[in-house]
Amino acid sequence: MTLCLTSPAIALRTALPLLMIYGSLASCALAGEAWPRFLGPNQNSRVEDARKLPVNWEESKVRWKAEIPGEGWSSPLIAEGRVWMTTSTEDGLSLRAVAVDLESGKMLHNIEVFHTESAIPKHRRNSHASPTGLLSGGRFFVHFGTNGTAALDAKTGEILWRQQSLKVDHQNGAGGSLSEYGDLLLIPCDGQDVQMEVALSKKDGGIVWKSERSAKPMLDTLAPDRRKAYGTPFLVKVGPETLSLTTASTRLYALDPATGTERWHLNYGSGFSNVPLPATDGKTLVICTGFMKPEVWGVKLEPAAGDISETHVIWKQKTAAPDQTTPVIVNNLVFLVTSNGIASCLDLATGEIRWRERIGSDFAASPLAANGLVYFWDTSGTTTVVKAQPEFHVEAKNTLGDGFMASPAVVGNALILRSKTALYRVE
Repeated sequence: MTLCLTSPAIALRTALPLLMIYGSLASCALAGEAWPRFLGPNQNSRVEDARKLPVNWEESKVRWKAEIPGEGWSSPLIAEGRVWMTTSTEDGLSLRAVAVDLESGKMLHNIEVFHTESAIPKHRRNSHASPTGLLSGGRFFVHFGTNGTAALDAKTGEILWRQQSLKVDHQNGAGGSLSEYGDLLLIPCDGQDVQMEVALSKKDGGIVWKSERSAKPMLDTLAPDRRKAYGTPFLVKVGPETLSLTTASTRLYALDPATGTERWHLNYGSGFSNVPLPATDGKTLVICTGFMKPEVWGVKLEPAAGDISETHVIWKQKTAAPDQTTPVIVNNLVFLVTSNGIASCLDLATGEIRWRERIGSDFAASPLAANGLVYFWDTSGTTTVVKAQPEFHVEAKNTLGDGFMASPAVVGNALILRSKTALYRVE
Protein backbone atom coordinates (compact mmCIF):
# COMPACT_ATOMS: atom_id res chain seq x y z
CA MET A 1 0.00 0.00 0.00
CA THR A 2 1.24 3.50 -0.89
CA LEU A 3 0.33 6.39 1.37
CA CYS A 4 0.38 9.86 -0.23
CA LEU A 5 0.61 12.79 2.18
CA THR A 6 -0.62 15.91 0.44
CA SER A 7 0.06 18.48 3.16
CA PRO A 8 2.44 19.10 6.10
CA ALA A 9 -0.53 19.16 8.48
CA ILE A 10 -1.68 15.70 7.38
CA ALA A 11 1.90 14.46 7.54
CA LEU A 12 2.27 15.74 11.10
CA ARG A 13 -1.05 14.24 12.23
CA THR A 14 0.00 10.90 10.75
CA ALA A 15 3.53 10.95 12.05
CA LEU A 16 2.76 11.84 15.66
CA PRO A 17 0.72 8.69 16.41
CA LEU A 18 3.39 6.60 14.68
CA LEU A 19 6.11 8.18 16.80
CA MET A 20 4.05 7.54 19.92
CA ILE A 21 3.53 3.91 18.90
CA TYR A 22 7.21 3.38 18.15
CA GLY A 23 8.18 5.10 21.39
CA SER A 24 5.82 2.86 23.34
CA LEU A 25 7.14 -0.23 21.58
CA ALA A 26 10.71 0.77 22.38
CA SER A 27 9.77 1.38 26.01
CA CYS A 28 8.00 -1.99 26.22
CA ALA A 29 10.97 -3.75 24.62
CA LEU A 30 13.30 -2.20 27.17
CA ALA A 31 10.96 -3.11 30.02
CA GLY A 32 10.93 -6.71 28.80
CA GLU A 33 14.73 -7.07 28.86
CA ALA A 34 16.37 -8.62 31.87
CA TRP A 35 19.67 -8.72 33.75
CA PRO A 36 18.38 -11.24 36.28
CA ARG A 37 21.44 -12.48 38.13
CA PHE A 38 24.96 -11.57 39.20
CA LEU A 39 27.12 -10.79 36.13
CA GLY A 40 24.18 -11.04 33.77
CA PRO A 41 21.97 -13.64 32.07
CA ASN A 42 24.89 -16.02 31.41
CA GLN A 43 26.94 -15.13 34.49
CA ASN A 44 29.77 -13.97 32.21
CA SER A 45 29.65 -10.15 32.55
CA ARG A 46 29.39 -9.89 28.79
CA VAL A 47 26.90 -8.31 26.41
CA GLU A 48 26.57 -10.83 23.61
CA ASP A 49 24.87 -8.67 20.95
CA ALA A 50 25.67 -5.30 19.40
CA ARG A 51 24.41 -2.36 21.46
CA LYS A 52 25.11 1.32 21.63
CA LEU A 53 26.36 1.39 25.19
CA PRO A 54 27.90 4.70 26.23
CA VAL A 55 31.66 5.05 26.09
CA ASN A 56 32.00 8.63 27.35
CA TRP A 57 29.80 10.23 29.99
CA GLU A 58 29.64 12.70 32.82
CA GLU A 59 27.19 13.16 35.69
CA SER A 60 25.37 16.08 34.04
CA LYS A 61 24.39 13.82 31.14
CA VAL A 62 23.12 10.90 33.23
CA ARG A 63 19.48 10.10 32.40
CA TRP A 64 18.59 9.67 36.06
CA LYS A 65 20.14 9.24 39.46
CA ALA A 66 18.38 7.56 42.38
CA GLU A 67 19.69 7.89 45.91
CA ILE A 68 19.78 4.46 47.58
CA PRO A 69 19.41 4.47 51.37
CA GLY A 70 21.87 2.68 53.58
CA GLU A 71 24.86 0.67 52.42
CA GLY A 72 24.99 -2.34 50.12
CA TRP A 73 27.40 -3.71 47.53
CA SER A 74 24.95 -6.10 45.84
CA SER A 75 24.67 -5.58 42.08
CA PRO A 76 21.50 -4.18 40.47
CA LEU A 77 19.19 -6.70 38.79
CA ILE A 78 16.60 -5.87 36.13
CA ALA A 79 13.31 -7.41 34.97
CA GLU A 80 9.87 -6.13 33.96
CA GLY A 81 10.91 -2.50 34.01
CA ARG A 82 12.25 -2.55 37.58
CA VAL A 83 15.71 -2.49 39.10
CA TRP A 84 16.09 -4.49 42.31
CA MET A 85 18.93 -4.59 44.82
CA THR A 86 19.53 -5.04 48.56
CA THR A 87 20.77 -2.62 51.17
CA SER A 88 21.27 -2.36 54.92
CA THR A 89 20.48 0.45 57.33
CA GLU A 90 20.75 1.02 61.08
CA ASP A 91 24.39 -0.16 60.99
CA GLY A 92 23.43 -3.53 59.55
CA LEU A 93 20.41 -4.23 61.75
CA SER A 94 17.79 -3.62 59.05
CA LEU A 95 18.32 -5.69 55.90
CA ARG A 96 16.21 -4.47 53.02
CA ALA A 97 15.11 -4.96 49.41
CA VAL A 98 14.86 -1.88 47.21
CA ALA A 99 13.29 -1.40 43.76
CA VAL A 100 13.35 1.61 41.47
CA ASP A 101 11.52 2.24 38.21
CA LEU A 102 13.78 1.60 35.21
CA GLU A 103 12.23 4.40 33.17
CA SER A 104 12.28 7.20 35.75
CA GLY A 105 14.50 6.12 38.64
CA LYS A 106 11.59 6.63 41.04
CA MET A 107 11.72 4.57 44.23
CA LEU A 108 9.01 1.88 44.11
CA HIS A 109 9.81 -0.34 47.09
CA ASN A 110 11.97 -0.12 50.21
CA ILE A 111 11.13 -3.23 52.22
CA GLU A 112 12.62 -4.53 55.44
CA VAL A 113 13.20 -8.26 54.90
CA PHE A 114 15.08 -9.05 58.12
CA HIS A 115 15.76 -7.13 61.32
CA THR A 116 18.53 -8.42 63.57
CA GLU A 117 19.26 -7.57 67.19
CA SER A 118 22.99 -7.37 66.53
CA ALA A 119 24.91 -7.03 63.28
CA ILE A 120 27.26 -9.86 62.33
CA PRO A 121 30.98 -9.01 62.12
CA LYS A 122 32.21 -7.85 58.71
CA HIS A 123 35.38 -6.62 57.08
CA ARG A 124 35.63 -2.84 56.74
CA ARG A 125 35.61 -3.31 52.94
CA ASN A 126 32.42 -5.39 53.02
CA SER A 127 28.79 -4.38 53.57
CA HIS A 128 25.89 -6.13 55.31
CA ALA A 129 24.16 -6.44 51.92
CA SER A 130 26.87 -7.65 49.54
CA PRO A 131 25.42 -10.89 48.06
CA THR A 132 23.51 -10.25 44.84
CA GLY A 133 20.03 -11.73 44.69
CA LEU A 134 18.14 -13.32 41.80
CA LEU A 135 15.13 -12.34 39.68
CA SER A 136 13.25 -15.40 38.47
CA GLY A 137 9.64 -16.38 37.83
CA GLY A 138 8.24 -13.05 38.98
CA ARG A 139 10.11 -13.23 42.28
CA PHE A 140 13.08 -11.41 43.76
CA PHE A 141 15.16 -13.79 45.84
CA VAL A 142 17.47 -12.11 48.34
CA HIS A 143 20.32 -13.49 50.40
CA PHE A 144 22.05 -11.98 53.43
CA GLY A 145 24.30 -14.91 54.31
CA THR A 146 23.78 -16.27 57.80
CA ASN A 147 21.07 -13.63 58.42
CA GLY A 148 18.77 -15.39 55.97
CA THR A 149 17.35 -15.87 52.50
CA ALA A 150 13.91 -14.76 51.34
CA ALA A 151 11.58 -14.50 48.35
CA LEU A 152 9.58 -11.40 47.45
CA ASP A 153 6.91 -10.83 44.83
CA ALA A 154 8.75 -8.74 42.23
CA LYS A 155 5.67 -6.64 41.48
CA THR A 156 4.14 -6.02 44.88
CA GLY A 157 7.16 -6.46 47.14
CA GLU A 158 5.23 -8.89 49.35
CA ILE A 159 7.51 -11.23 51.30
CA LEU A 160 6.52 -14.77 50.31
CA TRP A 161 8.84 -16.78 52.55
CA ARG A 162 11.92 -16.49 54.76
CA GLN A 163 14.61 -19.09 55.48
CA GLN A 164 16.97 -18.50 58.41
CA SER A 165 18.24 -21.96 59.33
CA LEU A 166 21.48 -21.81 57.32
CA LYS A 167 23.91 -20.50 59.92
CA VAL A 168 27.45 -19.76 58.82
CA ASP A 169 30.37 -17.98 60.48
CA HIS A 170 31.51 -15.77 57.56
CA GLN A 171 34.14 -14.01 59.70
CA ASN A 172 34.17 -11.01 57.34
CA GLY A 173 30.47 -10.85 56.48
CA ALA A 174 28.55 -12.55 53.67
CA GLY A 175 29.74 -12.34 50.07
CA GLY A 176 28.64 -15.14 47.72
CA SER A 177 25.62 -14.52 45.48
CA LEU A 178 22.59 -16.62 44.55
CA SER A 179 22.36 -18.93 41.54
CA GLU A 180 19.53 -21.12 40.29
CA TYR A 181 18.85 -24.45 38.67
CA GLY A 182 15.25 -25.09 37.69
CA ASP A 183 13.15 -24.79 40.84
CA LEU A 184 16.21 -24.60 43.11
CA LEU A 185 18.25 -21.78 44.64
CA LEU A 186 21.93 -22.70 44.99
CA ILE A 187 23.76 -21.30 48.01
CA PRO A 188 27.38 -21.97 49.07
CA CYS A 189 27.89 -22.00 52.83
CA ASP A 190 31.65 -21.92 53.21
CA GLY A 191 32.41 -20.45 56.61
CA GLN A 192 34.94 -20.90 59.37
CA ASP A 193 32.64 -23.48 60.94
CA VAL A 194 30.72 -25.24 58.17
CA GLN A 195 31.66 -25.87 54.54
CA MET A 196 28.87 -27.06 52.28
CA GLU A 197 26.59 -26.15 49.40
CA VAL A 198 22.81 -26.04 49.83
CA ALA A 199 19.79 -26.01 47.52
CA LEU A 200 16.54 -24.37 48.59
CA SER A 201 13.13 -24.74 47.00
CA LYS A 202 12.14 -21.55 45.19
CA LYS A 203 8.55 -22.30 46.09
CA ASP A 204 8.80 -22.22 49.89
CA GLY A 205 12.47 -21.92 50.90
CA GLY A 206 12.68 -25.48 52.17
CA ILE A 207 16.03 -27.28 52.08
CA VAL A 208 16.14 -29.74 49.16
CA TRP A 209 19.70 -30.97 49.54
CA LYS A 210 22.95 -30.31 51.40
CA SER A 211 26.36 -31.27 50.05
CA GLU A 212 29.25 -31.21 52.49
CA ARG A 213 32.58 -30.26 50.94
CA SER A 214 34.65 -33.37 50.20
CA ALA A 215 37.78 -31.54 51.40
CA LYS A 216 36.32 -31.04 54.87
CA PRO A 217 38.61 -33.57 56.66
CA MET A 218 41.59 -31.60 55.35
CA LEU A 219 39.94 -28.22 55.98
CA ASP A 220 39.45 -29.19 59.64
CA THR A 221 43.24 -29.24 60.01
CA LEU A 222 43.55 -25.62 58.86
CA ALA A 223 43.13 -22.45 60.88
CA PRO A 224 39.42 -21.52 60.86
CA ASP A 225 39.90 -18.38 58.73
CA ARG A 226 41.56 -20.51 56.00
CA ARG A 227 38.43 -22.66 55.59
CA LYS A 228 36.09 -19.95 54.37
CA ALA A 229 35.16 -18.72 50.90
CA TYR A 230 32.69 -16.36 49.25
CA GLY A 231 31.99 -18.22 46.03
CA THR A 232 28.94 -18.05 43.77
CA PRO A 233 27.75 -21.19 41.90
CA PHE A 234 28.52 -20.94 38.19
CA LEU A 235 26.22 -23.00 35.97
CA VAL A 236 27.81 -24.47 32.85
CA LYS A 237 27.01 -27.18 30.33
CA VAL A 238 29.72 -29.86 30.21
CA GLY A 239 29.01 -32.56 27.68
CA PRO A 240 25.44 -33.79 28.20
CA GLU A 241 24.95 -32.39 31.69
CA THR A 242 24.77 -29.07 33.49
CA LEU A 243 27.15 -28.62 36.40
CA SER A 244 27.35 -26.12 39.24
CA LEU A 245 30.96 -24.96 39.71
CA THR A 246 31.96 -23.20 42.92
CA THR A 247 35.38 -22.03 44.07
CA ALA A 248 35.75 -22.82 47.77
CA SER A 249 38.73 -23.00 50.11
CA THR A 250 41.53 -25.05 48.50
CA ARG A 251 39.24 -26.68 45.92
CA LEU A 252 36.95 -26.07 42.92
CA TYR A 253 33.83 -28.25 43.11
CA ALA A 254 31.66 -29.48 40.24
CA LEU A 255 28.27 -30.61 41.54
CA ASP A 256 25.13 -32.01 39.99
CA PRO A 257 22.82 -29.06 40.77
CA ALA A 258 19.76 -31.30 40.97
CA THR A 259 21.12 -33.49 43.78
CA GLY A 260 24.30 -31.89 45.15
CA THR A 261 26.33 -34.96 44.17
CA GLU A 262 29.97 -34.12 43.48
CA ARG A 263 31.05 -35.00 39.93
CA TRP A 264 34.67 -33.89 40.15
CA HIS A 265 37.00 -31.48 41.94
CA LEU A 266 40.20 -29.57 41.31
CA ASN A 267 42.70 -28.80 44.08
CA TYR A 268 44.58 -25.51 44.03
CA GLY A 269 46.29 -25.71 47.41
CA SER A 270 46.26 -22.85 49.88
CA GLY A 271 43.70 -20.53 48.27
CA PHE A 272 40.80 -19.35 50.46
CA SER A 273 38.35 -16.43 50.81
CA ASN A 274 37.56 -17.01 47.13
CA VAL A 275 35.34 -14.39 45.47
CA PRO A 276 35.76 -14.42 41.64
CA LEU A 277 33.48 -16.68 39.61
CA PRO A 278 34.94 -18.99 36.99
CA ALA A 279 34.74 -17.83 33.36
CA THR A 280 34.61 -19.93 30.22
CA ASP A 281 34.30 -19.89 26.44
CA GLY A 282 32.73 -23.36 26.58
CA LYS A 283 36.03 -25.19 26.15
CA THR A 284 38.47 -23.64 28.61
CA LEU A 285 37.61 -22.73 32.18
CA VAL A 286 39.44 -19.81 33.82
CA ILE A 287 39.54 -19.80 37.62
CA CYS A 288 41.14 -17.62 40.29
CA THR A 289 42.53 -19.63 43.18
CA GLY A 290 41.74 -17.34 46.11
CA PHE A 291 43.25 -14.98 48.64
CA MET A 292 46.87 -14.77 49.89
CA LYS A 293 48.79 -15.81 46.75
CA PRO A 294 46.11 -15.78 44.03
CA GLU A 295 46.80 -17.38 40.69
CA VAL A 296 44.81 -17.63 37.45
CA TRP A 297 44.48 -21.11 35.97
CA GLY A 298 43.27 -22.37 32.62
CA VAL A 299 41.44 -25.71 32.87
CA LYS A 300 40.07 -28.07 30.21
CA LEU A 301 36.29 -28.03 30.43
CA GLU A 302 35.16 -31.52 29.53
CA PRO A 303 33.34 -34.45 31.16
CA ALA A 304 35.35 -35.81 34.07
CA ALA A 305 35.13 -37.66 37.36
CA GLY A 306 37.04 -37.61 40.64
CA ASP A 307 40.19 -35.53 41.12
CA ILE A 308 41.20 -33.69 37.93
CA SER A 309 44.06 -31.73 39.50
CA GLU A 310 46.78 -33.58 37.56
CA THR A 311 44.93 -34.06 34.28
CA HIS A 312 42.98 -30.97 33.30
CA VAL A 313 45.08 -27.90 34.15
CA ILE A 314 46.36 -26.31 30.93
CA TRP A 315 48.26 -23.31 32.27
CA LYS A 316 48.93 -21.26 35.39
CA GLN A 317 49.51 -17.52 35.57
CA LYS A 318 51.01 -16.72 38.96
CA THR A 319 51.26 -12.92 38.88
CA ALA A 320 48.68 -10.12 39.10
CA ALA A 321 45.74 -12.48 39.66
CA PRO A 322 42.41 -11.09 40.96
CA ASP A 323 41.18 -11.97 44.43
CA GLN A 324 37.87 -10.06 44.17
CA THR A 325 36.86 -9.42 40.55
CA THR A 326 35.74 -12.00 37.98
CA PRO A 327 37.65 -12.27 34.66
CA VAL A 328 35.82 -11.73 31.37
CA ILE A 329 36.62 -13.59 28.14
CA VAL A 330 36.44 -11.90 24.72
CA ASN A 331 37.85 -13.15 21.41
CA ASN A 332 40.07 -15.80 23.01
CA LEU A 333 41.49 -13.22 25.39
CA VAL A 334 41.05 -13.03 29.17
CA PHE A 335 40.68 -9.58 30.74
CA LEU A 336 41.06 -9.11 34.48
CA VAL A 337 41.98 -6.60 37.14
CA THR A 338 43.42 -6.96 40.62
CA SER A 339 41.99 -5.18 43.63
CA ASN A 340 45.01 -2.84 43.61
CA GLY A 341 44.45 -1.78 40.01
CA ILE A 342 46.67 -3.92 37.77
CA ALA A 343 44.75 -4.86 34.62
CA SER A 344 45.89 -7.69 32.36
CA CYS A 345 45.08 -9.32 29.06
CA LEU A 346 45.96 -13.01 28.80
CA ASP A 347 45.89 -15.42 25.91
CA LEU A 348 43.09 -17.90 26.68
CA ALA A 349 44.93 -20.84 25.11
CA THR A 350 48.26 -20.39 26.87
CA GLY A 351 47.84 -17.94 29.76
CA GLU A 352 50.55 -15.79 28.18
CA ILE A 353 50.43 -12.10 29.15
CA ARG A 354 49.54 -9.93 26.16
CA TRP A 355 49.57 -6.70 28.16
CA ARG A 356 49.60 -5.61 31.78
CA GLU A 357 49.04 -2.03 32.94
CA ARG A 358 48.07 -0.08 36.04
CA ILE A 359 44.67 1.57 35.47
CA GLY A 360 43.89 2.68 39.04
CA SER A 361 44.44 1.80 42.68
CA ASP A 362 41.35 0.02 44.04
CA PHE A 363 38.84 -2.28 42.32
CA ALA A 364 35.99 -4.45 43.63
CA ALA A 365 33.47 -4.45 40.74
CA SER A 366 33.96 -7.00 37.96
CA PRO A 367 34.73 -5.77 34.43
CA LEU A 368 32.12 -5.80 31.65
CA ALA A 369 32.70 -6.63 27.98
CA ALA A 370 30.57 -5.14 25.18
CA ASN A 371 31.05 -4.08 21.55
CA GLY A 372 34.76 -4.83 21.45
CA LEU A 373 35.42 -2.90 24.66
CA VAL A 374 36.07 -3.81 28.29
CA TYR A 375 34.86 -1.50 31.08
CA PHE A 376 36.62 -1.36 34.48
CA TRP A 377 34.97 0.45 37.44
CA ASP A 378 37.03 1.48 40.47
CA THR A 379 36.06 2.36 44.02
CA SER A 380 36.71 6.10 43.54
CA GLY A 381 34.19 6.50 40.68
CA THR A 382 36.46 6.24 37.64
CA THR A 383 35.58 3.98 34.72
CA THR A 384 38.40 2.99 32.38
CA VAL A 385 37.30 1.71 28.98
CA VAL A 386 39.87 -0.28 26.98
CA LYS A 387 39.74 -2.02 23.63
CA ALA A 388 39.29 -5.80 23.83
CA GLN A 389 42.44 -6.53 21.90
CA PRO A 390 45.96 -7.90 22.49
CA GLU A 391 47.43 -4.37 22.52
CA PHE A 392 46.66 -1.99 25.38
CA HIS A 393 44.58 0.99 24.29
CA VAL A 394 42.46 3.20 26.56
CA GLU A 395 39.35 4.29 24.68
CA ALA A 396 37.95 6.54 27.45
CA LYS A 397 38.05 7.47 31.10
CA ASN A 398 34.95 8.69 32.94
CA THR A 399 34.23 9.87 36.46
CA LEU A 400 30.85 9.43 38.11
CA GLY A 401 29.51 9.22 41.65
CA ASP A 402 31.36 8.23 44.80
CA GLY A 403 32.87 4.93 43.74
CA PHE A 404 31.74 1.48 42.62
CA MET A 405 31.79 -1.64 44.77
CA ALA A 406 28.89 -3.30 42.90
CA SER A 407 29.25 -4.81 39.43
CA PRO A 408 27.19 -3.19 36.62
CA ALA A 409 24.01 -4.24 34.82
CA VAL A 410 22.95 -3.63 31.22
CA VAL A 411 19.51 -3.09 29.70
CA GLY A 412 18.97 -1.96 26.12
CA ASN A 413 21.63 0.67 25.39
CA ALA A 414 21.90 1.68 29.05
CA LEU A 415 24.38 0.95 31.81
CA ILE A 416 22.78 0.64 35.25
CA LEU A 417 25.52 1.53 37.72
CA ARG A 418 25.36 1.33 41.49
CA SER A 419 27.78 3.57 43.35
CA LYS A 420 28.27 3.53 47.10
CA THR A 421 25.21 5.73 47.64
CA ALA A 422 23.23 5.98 44.39
CA LEU A 423 22.00 4.20 41.28
CA TYR A 424 22.56 5.67 37.80
CA ARG A 425 21.13 5.08 34.37
CA VAL A 426 23.74 6.08 31.81
CA GLU A 427 23.19 5.99 28.05
